[in-house]
Amino acid sequence: MKTIGLIGGMSWESTQTYYRLINQQVKARLGGLHSARLVLYSVDFAEIEALQHRGDWAATAQILATAAMSLEAAGADFLVLCTNTMHKVAPQLEQAVAIPLLHIADATANALHRQGVIRVGLLGTRFTMEQAFYRERLEAQGIKVLIPDAAQRERVHAVIYDELCCGEIRADSKAAYLEIVDSLAGQGAQGVILGCTEIGLLIQADDTDVPLFDTTAIHAEQAVEAALATKFDFATPHRLT
Repeated sequence: MKTIGLIGGMSWESTQTYYRLINQQVKARLGGLHSARLVLYSVDFAEIEALQHRGDWAATAQILATAAMSLEAAGADFLVLCTNTMHKVAPQLEQAVAIPLLHIADATANALHRQGVIRVGLLGTRFTMEQAFYRERLEAQGIKVLIPDAAQRERVHAVIYDELCCGEIRADSKAAYLEIVDSLAGQGAQGVILGCTEIGLLIQADDTDVPLFDTTAIHAEQAVEAALATKFDFATPHRLT
């Protein structure tokens, strides 16, 4: 079993979901008392959030690159960055270490290819929905990405930072998210990506007939695939070997 290096804390609510899912899946695959071999570096999200909203992505990259180097030094065989938005600085992390990064957008593209989905809605922070780093990664793999309108994007973003990252789950926010999911489906989306690792705390597959792709669950599953596979092709995201 390879050692997984988790960069978490963005937020810790979703990081604990990663830890639980990874260990549950290792146990399911190997049985008995098996659990995942991993190391975790958890950042202070208040520092990251302030830098995000100031647009100082270089400073966030420095913080996460330090985390990546610490995990490499601790014996991690590959990295899992437990957040969608901060994959904006994934190239800087990859440059800082010799071990590979399991990119969350590549893991998601893998799951979409498995289901034959080529037109998908995207929910996430305003940064993830509006900036190119995430959408273009999916589009390069033949997936058309739809995003909500401006007012909907603002509501989705606010719920993430003001509620979900604080562990607050509200019925009115859940209803609003489900309306946005329906709106994206009405525009032709074959499914909707929950492109923030906290959104799965608010809405789940049973809440809607629209297929949901929870990036936390997808990323955790493929981290287990990579940890247990004899060979895993990080360079070809939609092919597992």
